Amino acid sequence: MGAGKSLLALTMGEPAGIGPDITLAAWNQRRSHQPFIYIGNAAALSERAQMLGLDVPLVKVERAGDALREFASALPVLDIDLPEKVIAGQLDPANARAVIEAIKTAVDLTVSGQTSALVTNPVHKKNLYDSGFEFPGHTEFLASLAPGNGPAPRPVMMLACPALRVVPVTVHIALAKVAPSLTRELIVETARITSHDLESVFGLKAPRLAIAGLNPHAGEGGGMGHEEETIIAPAIADLQAMGIRAFGPHPPDTLFHDEARRSYDAVLCMYHDQALIPLKTLDFHHGVNITLGLPFLRGSPDHGTALDLAGTGRASPASLIAAMDMVRSAKSRSAKS
Repeated sequence: MGAGKSLLALTMGEPAGIGPDITLAAWNQRRSHQPFIYIGNAAALSERAQMLGLDVPLVKVERAGDALREFASALPVLDIDLPEKVIAGQLDPANARAVIEAIKTAVDLTVSGQTSALVTNPVHKKNLYDSGFEFPGHTEFLASLAPGNGPAPRPVMMLACPALRVVPVTVHIALAKVAPSLTRELIVETARITSHDLESVFGLKAPRLAIAGLNPHAGEGGGMGHEEETIIAPAIADLQAMGIRAFGPHPPDTLFHDEARRSYDAVLCMYHDQALIPLKTLDFHHGVNITLGLPFLRGSPDHGTALDLAGTGRASPASLIAAMDMVRSAKSRSAKS
């Protein structure tokens, strides 16, 4: 087996946050998941290990292929220079460029086949913006790095845990902007990408997509809003005509109990909190952010930088390890299909 088929690329994320903490903890549990190479600053990671009282040996590697040989005895690091010393819990915009460089390097490794998939530690968006970062977020930047000369692919955010998969159609926008942003075309394209990747990447044959309504009681026949009748239902009809197993629109408050979850493989939700509240209620510590629609597989823990926890020893690696396990199992299934 080649190195790329069994090695994950893990970015450092915001070095002042909990990314280093959970990376070190994940390596300490290394026998339970796939080997990874850390794309980040070795000195900052070593200092964090000392702060946490963790005996984690690090080894700098020049190539991803060297990481497999080293992983059992040391955490392999592809070193990225940082212009300023990292202080746990304190952001420094001067280090933001290195955060971006780590992401670019990890994408290059994955696209070239040196690593099998990409797992990203959390970034701090405002710190990136303060350094001149021009993308709305992590996901949009990853899409811009996809190989090819055409337009960047449209990424779709899926949040998943063992009990549930949810896909928000609109993502990081104010609630007041959700209804004006919803279009028939947006729902169709989001569902099409979701269905395609659930089958091609996650091995689900003809996946079933439940489509949530926007309004209480899914609009109740127009009495509580018309988006279900004018936008969502026509989009579902389009999807069914394409052969995609989509059904709804369903009242959102009836979609997430045990019996309902057995009837679908994923739920398309109309806005961010409609998707994330049920998932985080069901399994707060093992939620994973998976980016669909890219030519490479990317997973991420479903939490932020948690600056207040950095260096305290109280940050859980559970979501990061779950992200590693999910992309590993997805790659394994797609390789067999």
